[in-house]
Amino acid sequence: MEITESQFAKIEPMLPRQRGNVKHDSRTLLNGMLYVLENGCKWRALPERFGPWNSVYRRCRRWAEKGVLAGVFAELREMGVIGGQGATVSLDSTLVKVHPDGTGALKKTVRNASASRVEGGRRRST
Repeated sequence: MEITESQFAKIEPMLPRQRGNVKHDSRTLLNGMLYVLENGCKWRALPERFGPWNSVYRRCRRWAEKGVLAGVFAELREMGVIGGQGATVSLDSTLVKVHPDGTGALKKTVRNASASRVEGGRRRST
């Protein structure tokens, strides 16, 4: 799914004004954001036609922090460009830590020879 010129014209007033020396237009980067949303791929796997993945990611992060993406996605849902709620939940190992005992790892209980038990359950001392 890619946004057409007429669809972009409706949401363009919602986007922040580009300043400085901008190499990629907002429509191309927004299409890159939608590609990641639709396909669930990593940012680094974004096809080159959307521009550098880092540019798309940084613009997405800035717009999300400012609340711009919420309005844009709501408008795109009304136009029928995207479906659903557009909400995604993801977990990775940096978010959920498991105690080593929970992974099935062997416990480190090495007994030395002086601590071995003899008959009657008492320990020998050396």
